[in-house]
Amino acid sequence: MGIAWDDVVLIEHRGKYDEPTSITVNCPDKAGLGCDLCRIVLEFGLYITRGDFATDGKWCYIVLWVVPRPSSLKVDWGSLKNRLMSTCPSCMISFYLNQQSTASAPPSVYLLKVFCLDRKGLLHDVTKILCELELTIQRVKVMTTPDDKVLDLFFITDCMDLLHTKQRRDETCEHLSNVLGEYCISCELQLSGPECEVQQGFTSLPQEVAEELFSCELSKEAVPMSSASDTAKLKKATITVDNLLSPVHTLLQIQCVDQKGLIYDILKTSKDCDIRIAFGRIQSTAKGYRTIDLFIQTTDGKKIIDDENIKSLCSRLKEEMLHPLRVTVGSRGPDTELLVANPVELSGKGRPRVFYDVTIALKELGICIFSAEIARHSTEERQWEVYRFRLDESPEYPLASKKARTDIVDKVKKTLMGW
Repeated sequence: MGIAWDDVVLIEHRGKYDEPTSITVNCPDKAGLGCDLCRIVLEFGLYITRGDFATDGKWCYIVLWVVPRPSSLKVDWGSLKNRLMSTCPSCMISFYLNQQSTASAPPSVYLLKVFCLDRKGLLHDVTKILCELELTIQRVKVMTTPDDKVLDLFFITDCMDLLHTKQRRDETCEHLSNVLGEYCISCELQLSGPECEVQQGFTSLPQEVAEELFSCELSKEAVPMSSASDTAKLKKATITVDNLLSPVHTLLQIQCVDQKGLIYDILKTSKDCDIRIAFGRIQSTAKGYRTIDLFIQTTDGKKIIDDENIKSLCSRLKEEMLHPLRVTVGSRGPDTELLVANPVELSGKGRPRVFYDVTIALKELGICIFSAEIARHSTEERQWEVYRFRLDESPEYPLASKKARTDIVDKVKKTLMGW
């Protein structure tokens, strides 16, 4: 019963190189499947140009049209297909006989130690290699020594689930050493121990910094645009709720500025709020705006008619559309510090490629990173993943100046949002 396993995910390339590639997923449904699929697509650096979703609660059919961003990005389509298939529920008949979900064991965390001669852009280059190898950075601790050397400690998990093999570990270290060349002094990879737990959170954040990072309100400093018209455009996000069109669904009509990861952010919110999307259409971007139609239900198959529930859902969605990532630059003693924060899924997963985007933005600005770390921070409403970068002062880039700090925030935000 069901369809062939190889047909669960179909990837079809168009004739021209600049035309979107279609990804079709046809499999049993599960809660949050659309979010999980879009997360993987985002991990591979792909941008969703448009999409369609349909499910009856038992079986789903999803089509996404994607393009690499940037266009020069090399995509391992075979690996992408395997990753997408791995998140789809089984198509075997036993799925229908027993639909009780079983929580999978968390992936093993490994400690990668990279000791190198320091240079500009080194941290991003290592991060890029790890992304290409499908290794996910869970935590990181970067330390620069007085003699211009750097020790990078990466706590990583393997999307291919092969790091338990000696071959995979050896190939990872060998690839890093080859790419880094003469700058690499040593590279070690092993199963992490109790030291991973030490990286789980900061002791504290200054109150004013925490308020700026985690506030729901958009301040002028938080807006990554360069003009008043751009600011107004960013703040223009509308959600229309219609409970009359369908007898069994609530219709959400969403229009907002397009940005990297927008579809993932919306589906993540739906997943965390226990909202099932029965039908959905993601339209192509028009003049920088994205229009999305979602026919939604509660998990028990009912419309959302309670005004407070509708207000809460729309508020969460607007927060994700207008302010999915928080960026600020300030002083920490004598040092200049860049802080980036994003909300974490209820499942505990952080947003993909944030560390990658921040490090490439700083590399393009020519700014060296003296130290860096990733940890979690909890507020009353939700948990956050916080990236902390201590920036290295240089004559070419005086970090104490207000213009320099504004430029850093602007560049990092635009890179994160794909603007």
